[in-house]
Amino acid sequence: MAAFELEKEFDKLDTSNMEMSPLVRSRLDETYALLSEQAQQAPRINRRKSSKLRRLALTTAAAGILAAGLFTTAAVSPAMASSLKSIPVIGSIFSKIQGDIGLRIAGELGLTTTVNRTVSYEDVSLQVTETLYDGNRAAFVLNVTAPNLDNGTYNNGNKKMRLDQAINNIYVTIDGKQQNGNIYYGSAGEDYPNTLVFELVADPTAAPDSFNAAATITLEGIDHEFTVDIPFKKTTDTTVELSPDTLTSSKDLSFSVSKVSVTPITTRLTTSIALTDAITLTNKEEHRLIAIGVAVFDDQGRHLSALNGEGIMEGNRLLFDRRFASQPGTSKYLIVKPFIIRDSFNEDVQEDQFIQQLETIIELPAAN
Repeated sequence: MAAFELEKEFDKLDTSNMEMSPLVRSRLDETYALLSEQAQQAPRINRRKSSKLRRLALTTAAAGILAAGLFTTAAVSPAMASSLKSIPVIGSIFSKIQGDIGLRIAGELGLTTTVNRTVSYEDVSLQVTETLYDGNRAAFVLNVTAPNLDNGTYNNGNKKMRLDQAINNIYVTIDGKQQNGNIYYGSAGEDYPNTLVFELVADPTAAPDSFNAAATITLEGIDHEFTVDIPFKKTTDTTVELSPDTLTSSKDLSFSVSKVSVTPITTRLTTSIALTDAITLTNKEEHRLIAIGVAVFDDQGRHLSALNGEGIMEGNRLLFDRRFASQPGTSKYLIVKPFIIRDSFNEDVQEDQFIQQLETIIELPAAN
């Protein structure tokens, strides 16, 4: 497993006025890992011999496209002493996450499920205490207790590291079938330094109302696989699903939104950005499309925080599955605004970054 070491890049930024949870910062930190590599070489993506597809595993933030490789994470996030009882849990841990308003709303509205699944090896224990599932993403809270873990700092016997960096590998099976999609994870925050939040992406068109997952995790310095069984149950009844198939254009660019899914927790869009005068893309042209982000606003002008996503280079276009954190309440429409990325760490996109002619409005019907 590759781990992105980007603390120096982040420290260069003035973040004094930014409200950002460690979980979202983990998504942001991963940006430079991909973009710095792309500045020197072609994107690290696989080609399919039959159809010239390039697949990207990326996370998206309002001001950029962020890297998130399979089974990887970036730098992020009261000592637990001898027992999980030392954690000052009051209500849902999800409700304490500031940077992902969708997860916070789920916690505040009671849309999470309390579970108690623990696995142990020698004197190390992993306990899943809470889950969340809305048909688009499934998340769970994992508490870790170990004698070599103190206030979020883990010692693998050779060096100290943050707990999230101590995850050596993780894979997940759902109803007995191994999943090949991305897993995102990071710290639950400074109030819960020995706790991690994991997030899996689901296909809303095929997602069941409930399922059983098994997460197999290895930790640095421990020759053992921890496998914990995790039940998930969908707790959101109100969902909007539509295929707007919008199309806008500006000079040699075209932009479309083919699918939209909205729950109280997650807003999900399938988008396409294409070079209309090209049949296939050069590396330079691919970089140009990758450097176009998408911002989403609701009918009150509130900016939806971008979470993560995956994309595929297909012919002359970049197809992208994008996830955003839903805002409280309901919206009559969404405003989708492509923009030119300048600073992946700056979520406050400036007006001159937007590609005005590509903006589109998605009318939302009443939720089911």
